Amino acid sequence: MSVASLEAFFSRPIEEVVSDAGAPERGRELLLALESGEARSASRDERGGWAANAWVKNGILTIFRLSRLVDYPEWPGGAVDKDAFPPRTFSILDGVRVVAGGSSVRRGARICPGAVLMPPCFVNVGAWVGSGTMVDSHALVGSCAQIGERVHLSAGVQVGGVLEPAGARPVVVEDGCFLGALSGLFEGAVMGAGSVLAPGVMITASTTVYDLVEEREYKGLVPEAAVVVPGSRPARGAWAASMGLSVYAPCIVKYRDAGTAAATALEEALR
Repeated sequence: MSVASLEAFFSRPIEEVVSDAGAPERGRELLLALESGEARSASRDERGGWAANAWVKNGILTIFRLSRLVDYPEWPGGAVDKDAFPPRTFSILDGVRVVAGGSSVRRGARICPGAVLMPPCFVNVGAWVGSGTMVDSHALVGSCAQIGERVHLSAGVQVGGVLEPAGARPVVVEDGCFLGALSGLFEGAVMGAGSVLAPGVMITASTTVYDLVEEREYKGLVPEAAVVVPGSRPARGAWAASMGLSVYAPCIVKYRDAGTAAATALEEALR
């Protein structure tokens, strides 16, 4: 079935889709289309931003509802998961480097040729990992998260997943970004191309990012080429002031130029 036909099938109300006798087969076709890159859980909208492809999410939710738990004894240590999501394996024909040691990629995730997965990491259903991207140890790429090309997800990075509601924008990391160790993006946050997160920076949809260069604020967004480091600002209220309390406030301290490597820009910003 073509992607257009899959879109038409899964664009119907989910209760109608679930009751359709053809849904299990269409679900298998959707997972294959996601893995091949023919279908994608998010795409650019007409304004250049990112929007969820709700029909893809509806399809994934349908697959979960129609599948049942089974044992996978062949997985090291054993595993129990939905029968639509057997343990996934890669070969040299996929062009993906998967280093031995316990990583897991779920069905329905697109891992582009040239990507590198270091153990242990986890990539969930509907996610996209671009060519030349490194997913380092203990990193998470959540359901439907979109990771561009030549991105570095350092050790312990958490890129959250967004499956419900179906129309909610997933987390997006655009091309050429660098995420330092133990940093994280959640709830539909977006990193613009070439931007950098220092280690430990956490950004959600409601996080205010303070731009010290342009003197403005962003919500749940890191603009292109921005270098973001941890910061703080005084907490409101007389008692907070008397206690010297502060609240978390990530700050943009500089912007990379085209010739500056992400690691170099981060090192300079943290000095």
